[in-house]
Amino acid sequence: MQFQPRRRPQTVDLRTAGNAAAKPEPSPLHQKQWMHGAADCETDTDPAIEVFHADRTSYILRQNKCLSYEAPFMYLLFGEDRTLLLDTGATKNAVDFPLYGTVQSLLTEFGQAAERELVVVHSHHHTDHYAGDSQFASQPNVTLVEPTGAAMRDFFAFAQWPDGEAHLDLGGRRLTVIPTPGHQEDAISLYDPQTRWLLTGDTIYPGHVSVKHWDQYTQSVARLADFVQRHEVDAVLGAHIEMTNEPGEIYPIGTTYQPDEASLVLAPDDIVALHAALEQSDAPGKFVFDGFVVAPMGAIQRTVSTVVGWFVK
Repeated sequence: MQFQPRRRPQTVDLRTAGNAAAKPEPSPLHQKQWMHGAADCETDTDPAIEVFHADRTSYILRQNKCLSYEAPFMYLLFGEDRTLLLDTGATKNAVDFPLYGTVQSLLTEFGQAAERELVVVHSHHHTDHYAGDSQFASQPNVTLVEPTGAAMRDFFAFAQWPDGEAHLDLGGRRLTVIPTPGHQEDAISLYDPQTRWLLTGDTIYPGHVSVKHWDQYTQSVARLADFVQRHEVDAVLGAHIEMTNEPGEIYPIGTTYQPDEASLVLAPDDIVALHAALEQSDAPGKFVFDGFVVAPMGAIQRTVSTVVGWFVK
């Protein structure tokens, strides 16, 4: 495969034909069809939040696309002592988007709503991942880590960001926190050894991954590729679905109805394949895989991302 010289844009199509990463084995999560919006949101009857029970201590929540086309995924993991919520969605209003109430109902179902500590963290500080924070602020037994790099690094006690790893012990469930800046400066990924899920936020997901800092992103993907080759990872789970079920095809930005969307699940081999492609390239460019697309942000996107960051620091 020939790559373009540095400073010249490139598009690298890595779909099928021997370049595609191995497909994960089918499972209920791989085959799960999520609520995916409506052709007419005025008549939509789906709930604001869909809850998927992977097991008694592991939940995946998805926001209704008719509330926000971003339709972000959130993850709720129970340990013996406390519970983690990763990300709080794209909508602030608790009436339209009752995330806190939904989480409380799941805590009640678990049997320890009153005394159990809930730790709320973020994959990164873009608005569609922290808009629901106000629902959790000042609530009893909630530790809300602000969506800023300083707060996150302090909470996880990172000594030399982005080097090294951190851990969060939920009690019998010790999560690994991996720095993965690139899409955004303070992005993290989480590994759960109980489910063998790698939760990657917007670093890699079945959609269009926009990269703000290309060198940082390349290093983060290398970090993840090394991690998945040293650990058992059954599913790579990001924060959105934007791909169709046709290889390499993506829904337009702003789509609120995705009847033929791809699976949420990517495979560890997808990360390894992306790492290999980035290593072979000597310049930023667009990389098209069966299950996701990676491309550098444009100047306007970078400016918007930076300005948004000012308001959460």
